[in-house]
Amino acid sequence: MSGKLFVIGTGPGKPEQMTPEAAAAVSLATEFYGYGPYLDRLNLRSDQRRQASDNREELDRASAALRAAATGATVCVVSGGDPGVFAMAAAVCEAIDSGPEEWREVDLAVLPGITAMLAVAARIGAPLGHDFCAISLSDNLKPWNIIENRLSMAARAGFVIALYNPISKARPWQLGKAFELLRSDLPATTPIIFGRAAGRPDECITIQPLGKADAANADMATCVIIGSPETRVIARDGKPDLVYTPRFIAGGNR
Repeated sequence: MSGKLFVIGTGPGKPEQMTPEAAAAVSLATEFYGYGPYLDRLNLRSDQRRQASDNREELDRASAALRAAATGATVCVVSGGDPGVFAMAAAVCEAIDSGPEEWREVDLAVLPGITAMLAVAARIGAPLGHDFCAISLSDNLKPWNIIENRLSMAARAGFVIALYNPISKARPWQLGKAFELLRSDLPATTPIIFGRAAGRPDECITIQPLGKADAANADMATCVIIGSPETRVIARDGKPDLVYTPRFIAGGNR
């Protein structure tokens, strides 16, 4: 008899930002599969077993979790943030799509979580207050020319853009290249938000105009939000600036 497979997100890392629904799934599961630092966020009991793997082994991890669930275990696949945003829910679905028939019989529950762009946006104001999109800068699973095209099209369309996986040791140049590309389509004054570890003790939130944006402000723990031409910065005496994107665009109906 097939077991149960939960796919959850821990949120951006602050314990209070993991949903009660995800916490309930953790209490029910007996086997856990995920990237080690994400599993470290859980307080597991002695009867709960963890299977940590490298962050670039998503499909193998999903397959291992499905094999365990297909034998009757209650399994939890753990992502950071929201499991459906550049995370493990897609890998689990991909594994089911190409895997054996019994994996389709597994009782699957993907539980929504708080993704990094929402945490960063909340810390700075409301930069996602109007239309926005999310783009991963990692070219591990798609060609860089597609990323460049999507960045240009999103900027020209007036979207606020949340960038995931902006930089790594293997990809130190891509964020700088993205800024260079976007300067052709956006004003130099467009606010860029570097949101590192939002909500965690080592949080660092920085705002720079696109014309002076420095990719060195980001690492893999950073979500970068690129404003639209309408995005505004409100200076406040003695308090952090607020950044928001108005809900109204000229020509629309209030």
